[in-house]
Amino acid sequence: MSTLQIRVNDELKSQADELFSSLGLDVATAVRIFLTMSIERNGLPFDVRHKPLPEDLREAVYETRNRVNLNGPFKTAREAFDAMMED
Repeated sequence: MSTLQIRVNDELKSQADELFSSLGLDVATAVRIFLTMSIERNGLPFDVRHKPLPEDLREAVYETRNRVNLNGPFKTAREAFDAMMED
């Protein structure tokens, strides 16, 4: 039998202990379940994707990447600040 050691911060470990305990498990059993399901599914046993951005942030990222609706350039930080405060 092999031993697996991982390092996590104290808060994450505490939250995991509490969660898995409420399910009648310990962290080691939860990790074994994760590894077993990963092998069974030939990958991670859950979807891995970006959290969807709020619409206004998605629009701002699009505009920035496509250089749409950009203000400036500004000669000073004060000019940039004043332009931001106009809205």
